[in-house]
Amino acid sequence: MTPRSRNGWQSEPKWRPKAGAQSSSPFRTTMDNGPAAPFYRPISILVSGASTASPGRPLLGASAHWEEGGQLYWEGEVEECINGRTVADRAYFGIDVSRIVERLTGERLDDGGWNCERVRGSLRSSFASTINVLEGLLEFERSTGGTPQSREACSTGEKFLLERNLFRRLGTGEPADERFLRFLHPNRWRYDILRALDYFRSSAMLTGADPDPRLGEAIGHLRSRRSNDGRWLLDWTLPGRVWFHVNEAQGQPSRWITLRAMRVLRWWDRQASIRH
Repeated sequence: MTPRSRNGWQSEPKWRPKAGAQSSSPFRTTMDNGPAAPFYRPISILVSGASTASPGRPLLGASAHWEEGGQLYWEGEVEECINGRTVADRAYFGIDVSRIVERLTGERLDDGGWNCERVRGSLRSSFASTINVLEGLLEFERSTGGTPQSREACSTGEKFLLERNLFRRLGTGEPADERFLRFLHPNRWRYDILRALDYFRSSAMLTGADPDPRLGEAIGHLRSRRSNDGRWLLDWTLPGRVWFHVNEAQGQPSRWITLRAMRVLRWWDRQASIRH
């Protein structure tokens, strides 16, 4: 493991290898004024991985073994957004995710994306469910090379977002949710345009694809949110206790949002200069 993994943020959770999470979990037990699925608790695994841990590290992969009510976390759940996060975590740590990926590719809706409410009858994809699945499929492709089915699923999911300029309703052109235009970190299950832009940047770095012009409106909004000192603010945060804090105060400049915004813009501007 890296020194940061032993001594920094990642040293704070007292993992019990092959025995699950701490016996007294500080993770949120409610979500949106209702009970939260226990599978949201290990989302800090992703924060840990995205921060500093190297992919495929066996100790972190073993430490992330966790069970809830007899259900193995790594085996997935019924909701697409949770399974997308599971694929991202598991593929990052070098654990086989092919069964969950196969399931996800077969759960797309007719508009090309995903919705956790599908099992309750929803016929339209959601931005949040779709980005969670896309990030998982991208990590799967990065780790394994992907499959024809997973790459096709990525293509239709990306099309769902691009047709809506990352934040607009397809029918009316109105913003689907004003929070999509406000930035938070870590996103966990929440969607915003910076998260989507960073996904397309990361995907293009892997595949060599050019930036899609339909990202332009979201790029323009991202530029407009830059403060005079060159940084971006943390607009809002999700409630709930966490293992460790990675943010500045809400409404203050955020190092993480600034990092993500700058790498998106560097990628976009560099490709624009190459094309011209």
